[in-house]
Amino acid sequence: MHDITIDFLGAAGTVTGSKFLLTAGTTKVMVDCGLFQGIKDLRLRNWQSLNENVADIDAVVLTHAHLDHCGYLPKLVKDGFAGKIFLTHYTGKLAEVILRDSARIQTEDAKWAAKKGYSKHNPPKALYEEEDAIAAIRKFEETQFHARTQIAKETFVTFHPAGHILGAAFVELEFFGKRFLFSGDMGISNHPLLVAPDRIPDGEFDAVFLDSTYGDREHEAPERPLAEIINSTIQRGGSVLIPAFAVDRTEILLKELKVLMESGEIPRIPIYADSPMALKALHFYREAILEGSPEIRPELTAMGPNYEPFDPGTLTELPTVEDSKTINNPTTPCIVVSASGMATGGRVVHHLRNMLSNPNHTVVMVGYQAIGTRGRALVDGASEVKMHGEYVKVQAQIEQIGSYSVHADRDGLIAWLSTAQTAPKLVFLVHGEPDSTAMLAQTISQELGWKTHVPYDREVFHLTAQ
Repeated sequence: MHDITIDFLGAAGTVTGSKFLLTAGTTKVMVDCGLFQGIKDLRLRNWQSLNENVADIDAVVLTHAHLDHCGYLPKLVKDGFAGKIFLTHYTGKLAEVILRDSARIQTEDAKWAAKKGYSKHNPPKALYEEEDAIAAIRKFEETQFHARTQIAKETFVTFHPAGHILGAAFVELEFFGKRFLFSGDMGISNHPLLVAPDRIPDGEFDAVFLDSTYGDREHEAPERPLAEIINSTIQRGGSVLIPAFAVDRTEILLKELKVLMESGEIPRIPIYADSPMALKALHFYREAILEGSPEIRPELTAMGPNYEPFDPGTLTELPTVEDSKTINNPTTPCIVVSASGMATGGRVVHHLRNMLSNPNHTVVMVGYQAIGTRGRALVDGASEVKMHGEYVKVQAQIEQIGSYSVHADRDGLIAWLSTAQTAPKLVFLVHGEPDSTAMLAQTISQELGWKTHVPYDREVFHLTAQ
């Protein structure tokens, strides 16, 4: 048997940049291939070499379509990766949208930086461009849930629903006689749209790679419910801006806003969905519901072909830049849902520039905000934030609601681990900041008695063949 090495090329000691490279002899398989996000030091890692001849990588396995898990794929292909990228049907659909959008935003930001002269690159450049994204998309190989598929020499993968976003999976990987389980981003059992995560497959795993993003906390009900925040903003004559991830978070919010309006908890005011990527993702969610996808909660598919889960009758979709400009600095109350969710880029940045200095408006952050992001600065109480090279004063109301997270919290992670009939030999704690990872390691030790290891960035772990 071959000795196996595991290279932690991202999401080790931090949440983003997920990349795990397994090597046995001349066979190399990478699980996830994401971008680093957050503080500048993290973002700069996207420009660092992997210290790996990427042409030698045989295959990539993708757990889901979020940028911190798939966003480095175009760069990998640009640098010489020639293998296939294995993923589920809707991960493929969503990743295509996300990678094209990522390339577009990077290209536009480089052009803007050149115009304003605030980039340290001379000339400013993008990490990759749309042609690189298209080249990566052409390597997608769709795989069914629960189907054991050979992807390389002595390497088999099985995808299991993870309850996180449409298409998301946790991955069972058999690699040269060893069994590994990669949680990706572990979802929640009560997702409003998706079925609960599968239980852990039977048998012993040599290692589990576990998401620890929320390993030190429980999702609590917000101090101020969304309906109360919206109503108080309307009473001031202001509007509500919700920076939301285009995939899944936007869909959950639109479903919630429809419920609130139909129940009379909030008035029927205009809702604007302002993100081309979110609108494309919305199409796939509608498609999955209409087709009765096994990923969708059965009570939704049972509503029939005419059921519309996202529009209370006041929703306007804004596909173009010109459409988006029509709601700049709104003068009558409305709700704007726009990407990106951490306010790091996209159209929401332009809305923030127009709305942050008005105390009548409210900005609601509805999910995890990574250290160093504009969203994190806002929830931490920044008096001003920098956008497109300029500082804007923060005078709008800033609210944070964590209850819309589709990441499993500490109790959710322990509950999922507890579905294992056999304890794994080792649990690697990844996708987490140091405090959450340390707390989760302690919890796993105390409650399950399992052995854990917290890898550091660029660690090479040797798994000796037996």
